[in-house]
Amino acid sequence: MVAPAVPEITEEILHEAVDTRTESLSSLRELGPPDLVHLVKQPLKNPGKHYGVYHHVTGVDASSSASLAAYINTLTYKEFGNSAAAKTVEGTYCCYNAFSRVDMRVHAPFPGSVESYCVDERGEKRKATDELWLETYLCSVLRAYSYADDGSGETIRKIMGVRRFNPVTGTETEHKFLSAAEQLFFRGWQLGSDSVVQVPNNVSNHLTAGLLKYFSTTGRHTSGINLFEKLRSQNVEVASLLAKVLFMGNEEVQGVRVLYEALKESPMDYVMLDAQAEFLLNKAETAPTPELREERLRMALGCADRSTIAAPSEFGTWARLAQVYVAMEDWENALTILNSCPMFTYQDKDAPVMPEPKDVNLPTLPETRLDEIDSEPDSRFSEQVDPSLLGLRAAAYRGTFKQAYSILTEMTAKIGWDQLLKIRSNVFVMEDEYRNEKQEPSYPAKRNASTDALRGTPDHTTNGEAAPKEGAETEEVDDEKKNATLAAEQTEDLERPPSAIDPEVVRKAEENGDNEDHFSRLNNKRLCERWLDSLFMVLYEDLRVYTIWRTQMAQYRAQSMQYKKSAEEWEILGSLAERLQHTDEAVEAYRACLGQRFSPKALTGILKVFEKQKSTRETVAALIRLVTWQYRWYSEFSPELLHTIRTLIEDEGAVKVRSIIQATNLPQNVLDLTHHYAALCATFRSSGTDG
Repeated sequence: MVAPAVPEITEEILHEAVDTRTESLSSLRELGPPDLVHLVKQPLKNPGKHYGVYHHVTGVDASSSASLAAYINTLTYKEFGNSAAAKTVEGTYCCYNAFSRVDMRVHAPFPGSVESYCVDERGEKRKATDELWLETYLCSVLRAYSYADDGSGETIRKIMGVRRFNPVTGTETEHKFLSAAEQLFFRGWQLGSDSVVQVPNNVSNHLTAGLLKYFSTTGRHTSGINLFEKLRSQNVEVASLLAKVLFMGNEEVQGVRVLYEALKESPMDYVMLDAQAEFLLNKAETAPTPELREERLRMALGCADRSTIAAPSEFGTWARLAQVYVAMEDWENALTILNSCPMFTYQDKDAPVMPEPKDVNLPTLPETRLDEIDSEPDSRFSEQVDPSLLGLRAAAYRGTFKQAYSILTEMTAKIGWDQLLKIRSNVFVMEDEYRNEKQEPSYPAKRNASTDALRGTPDHTTNGEAAPKEGAETEEVDDEKKNATLAAEQTEDLERPPSAIDPEVVRKAEENGDNEDHFSRLNNKRLCERWLDSLFMVLYEDLRVYTIWRTQMAQYRAQSMQYKKSAEEWEILGSLAERLQHTDEAVEAYRACLGQRFSPKALTGILKVFEKQKSTRETVAALIRLVTWQYRWYSEFSPELLHTIRTLIEDEGAVKVRSIIQATNLPQNVLDLTHHYAALCATFRSSGTDG
């Protein structure tokens, strides 16, 4: 199969890309940025002049200097021939080793011999040893999974011009990867962990997350079971990982047995307890009778509760306990536990910060040409977007805040906003009731404008009006304004959440000793953490915009009028509906977006629904377009898309899936890109690939 095209970013000053990377080494906190490949070129018509170009890459074999030099060589092949305008005179490959916190470098002059070395955080050169190469190789595989795109294009758009390759393409490379993982396993905590984990340990870190992602993506459960069986004999903690892979491979009885035996030896291992709680929670959802569901949830509650005692500073244990209470429909306890979650600042992946380039060349291969995809980049940047849609803060949530918000939206979807506010008032001390208890005139019950501004309260003076489109006829604009105003008026039924009392105010009052008498009647209630109070406000913003949209849609339909939004607005509305767990409405918005232009985010949103509904032909059609778009932007590897096609093949068989791909009325070169993903499943002997 043809490799993706090579993006070229031209430097303003020769070597500044490599120099900037060296300067940034001391600030890296996670697995490190994608690999940097820098070439010095010489124009054929002006041999005295040199200039530098670079791109980033993941998934290249970084096990030795020879393998990295081989990658540099592949970039020079196309320079021979009549069309060549320049030749490469030297190349440098930089690959970060997050274990030893050094940047491995391979320098290849043309002609000349390859030099390999590493650079530490102080910018000093050191010798590249075999041990350092082993660490670097493992980091590069983990980065390939960590920096891969999920199909939606969000990761691809974050860093310009990254070529993404699959680091493990068969059983031979799998053996190499798992052998390195086994050798370095008990140093995995040094790599750090996902932002929802407070303290990395032997089983919660970037290495274990990468291993679980690999086994889940490829379906190579037996390889995972073998690896974790060996490691469990050295440390009982590994039982939680072994059980997770057994559950992935539908070996549920064995998985339960592994956790049961390990917990006898280590009864307060929070990761094992959490794995039990998660398993029981999932089994409760599929329970055949209400009695069995209740029994499983009761057992899940016991495990989740113990895991919070075992790891009180971990967000995940408290979030799981809150999820169990939501499943039990014990809303007050769900809110109380959510309020107890320790929240962490989101630590984003290490990303390259490069100087402003002189020029950017993002070429397209003929193999990725597809009209509906090619039109996407041009139209994206010229679309108008309603400011109220751009200001939705929940869209930016990551890490612990995103997960906590998801629990809150699940509660809202199940019991409604009004009921959620009542439960909130039952559980937490509200600002008004606290002020009233104190009966001090200096604390007015009604919040003032400055407090509103601090809390980001939506401004009701705008009344939620949608801005009319430019160039629309006056009558249509009047109708739009009238409908928008009507919709906004109807959302006034959506109660704005009153503020809970700030715990800091209560603490100061306690320090001054003037709290005891006034607060006595409220002491059966809890103080709401500021972050959770803010989450309610953000949820209100989401619900308000959502309600205006749905009300306007209904009014337009009743008048047989077309409801107009730009593709970008439809994409945002789809994301909003998805966040609020309104699946049908999300699909409706995403379809409207795709009706105007291609959007990987919208198509990925719809693909999730196709998968759940087992809509094979629609899933294949979406997959082909997403795989092609990924390839268009230099990515031949997306774990999520590989997982989707593997699941399809398991359900339908490889022959049927191949024939559906082939029967699609699209160019053969485009279909071959998806056939490549299907062929990977055959290489890994995934279930269903034999027919």
